[in-house]
Amino acid sequence: MQRDLTKGSLLKNIVVFSLPFLLSYFLQTLYGMADLFIVGQFDGASVISGVAIGSQVMHMITVMLVGVATGGAVMIGRYVGAHDKENVSKTIGNTITIFVIIAAILTALLLLLVSPIVTIMSTPKEAIVETSNYLKICFIGIPFIIAYNVISSIFRGMGDSKSPMYFIAVACVVNIALDYYFIGTLSMHASGAALATIIAQAFSVLVAILAIVTKKLIQLSFSSLKFEKEIVTSILKIGIPVSLQDGFIQVAFLIITIIANSRGVEISAAVGIVEKIISFLFLVPSTMMQTVSTISSQAIGAGKKALARKTLFTSMAISTSIGLIFAISFQFISEPVIALFTHDAKVVQLATGYMHSYVFDCAIASMHFCFSGFFVASGYSIVSFIHNVASIITLRVPGAYLASIYYPKTLFPMGLAAPAGGVLQLAICIGFYRYLRKKNKI
Repeated sequence: MQRDLTKGSLLKNIVVFSLPFLLSYFLQTLYGMADLFIVGQFDGASVISGVAIGSQVMHMITVMLVGVATGGAVMIGRYVGAHDKENVSKTIGNTITIFVIIAAILTALLLLLVSPIVTIMSTPKEAIVETSNYLKICFIGIPFIIAYNVISSIFRGMGDSKSPMYFIAVACVVNIALDYYFIGTLSMHASGAALATIIAQAFSVLVAILAIVTKKLIQLSFSSLKFEKEIVTSILKIGIPVSLQDGFIQVAFLIITIIANSRGVEISAAVGIVEKIISFLFLVPSTMMQTVSTISSQAIGAGKKALARKTLFTSMAISTSIGLIFAISFQFISEPVIALFTHDAKVVQLATGYMHSYVFDCAIASMHFCFSGFFVASGYSIVSFIHNVASIITLRVPGAYLASIYYPKTLFPMGLAAPAGGVLQLAICIGFYRYLRKKNKI
């Protein structure tokens, strides 16, 4: 089902598209949070650390795959805006073909790299077995993870954010139920968390395929699956910089995790818990980034650049307002929220200090995330790559490392590296936006 987001009230289109998208993101994030929460009720720091490390590795892989799929979503959006049904079908088909190949290669490769990945992550020795078990099961399920995210990207490119929400809602219910069974009843620890996630993801894909076939939600023929050089090039030209950008972001998170892991299992668990909570708070800027990308893609395809720019700033205002509310409120509610994930008083104390400083990045990211969505839609995904890499290299990673050396007993200074990096990213985004506007390219 296609939806033209270039017509009618802009604010209404933003809300109508973003709310189901936000709920989808919420449910997807609930996957990882549910795993960590339920593990925390039945197991100790070593299992919590194993699930936190393993899920962070999986998150990195997933966002990089979604980054490539963004190229397909943007191109679909442009063709929807231009009312070009033939190229919409071809782009969908080529996106599927690309990811079938990626799924086969990636699954085999990652299964061979479990041990090196666990070593690279500086996994605490108490958590090595749990982390390895978690990753092995998740890597086997890579095809299902890819299938869900590709299907979701296709629907969102067509302006339909509701269908992916329904698919992930079903999976989330299945995942939580299986978590309690595998972890609580069968005492499978991290393996149970991974198995629940993969089975639920597979179930979600099955539901999506049944919906597509029975309701004919996507118009596709076998000829659409044939590689079209121009379409594949366009998808990858947009998608690869986004994937690399997201990959570098996750590498930065992994390096910070490695720094934390080297400081002991309690700090490892504290950082893992906060990262999960932050990923929840980042749902709003992430949603707005995708909303800007989708609506702006359709607007550009329809020749309405002014609408694309208006979408950027309207979404930014909404996102930043919510980000500020999060940043302020978590100065007061961090400790009780973190205590939901662990009964270890030391872990709670460390995680609370980390959250107090880190959370300010929510407000700052709300702005540069929206810029990223706009640049991707405009065909300048390289800009997003530049500002993310610059932040990681100059502030986020060095700041976290130095804070761990000079302030070994607290995580508060380490958390400041994130908002500091966000400020740099925002400055770079504003500079590029003004330059491109001056050249009349956006």
